[in-house]
Amino acid sequence: MTNPQNTILRNSMPGSLVMMKRLGFQPKTVIDVGAGLGTFSLYETFPNSRHFLIEPIAENEPYLAQICRNLKNAEYIIAGATKESGYLNLSVSPDLVSSSTSPSNESNSVDPYLRTIPAITLDEVCRKHNLEGPYLIKVDVDGQEIDVLAGATQILQQAEYVIVEVTLFGQMYEVMNLMKSHGFVAYDIVEQAYRPSDAVLWQVDMAFVKESGQFRKESNYSIGQQDRAEVSSYLKAYRENLISYIHTYYNKHQESDNIESQKQMSTLETPPIKAIDSDRYVII
Repeated sequence: MTNPQNTILRNSMPGSLVMMKRLGFQPKTVIDVGAGLGTFSLYETFPNSRHFLIEPIAENEPYLAQICRNLKNAEYIIAGATKESGYLNLSVSPDLVSSSTSPSNESNSVDPYLRTIPAITLDEVCRKHNLEGPYLIKVDVDGQEIDVLAGATQILQQAEYVIVEVTLFGQMYEVMNLMKSHGFVAYDIVEQAYRPSDAVLWQVDMAFVKESGQFRKESNYSIGQQDRAEVSSYLKAYRENLISYIHTYYNKHQESDNIESQKQMSTLETPPIKAIDSDRYVII
């Protein structure tokens, strides 16, 4: 029996990463932009890769340091990744979970949740720290993902898998268009988050791969003979389940309908057209 604690959901980020690893993907460098308190699935799925963590909230530094000490090859930097180097004005939420940025060279000594931090680009980071491709890049920066990607134009050429948090009420299509301009296409969607007020889908993590890369070589739904057999078996069971559902939940008026139908047909002068046997024909 499968232990639920060891089960990885396919529609989660760990599920997406494990799938890529099984397909043969092994990044040389994993770049975690907006690391927070750590994106553990990145580190644990690819323990032999070099990991570089970028996080703007200084209060998270002790925990990132602890994570990096226990990884094979990892380091971190407290800074904001964006489209050009310099400084950013960072406004941190009191819960220390989210933040927002704006260009600024002025510090604030009154509000502890408003501070000025270094701003770096991913292209600059990779040059300065000799981070080699192929890259796996994860970007989760509370709506500023476009700016981060705009500062990664060089390394995107060597990136094979890019995971970006997008919101359906914000920058989703901007992210898709930018990635498309760099030769990427949407490949996976995981970590669906729903708005608590009305359960509307709010944001997802969208994964991108190179349109001309190894993970887009096959476009058919089923590939090998075994795949086709499994699909055929699934569709057969799918049809049988639908029929069973119809018989179970849509038959309460069947008997009365049949009696009424017989009464109506008995008044006709010409023989009725033969009815289709509902047990043998179902429209799906």
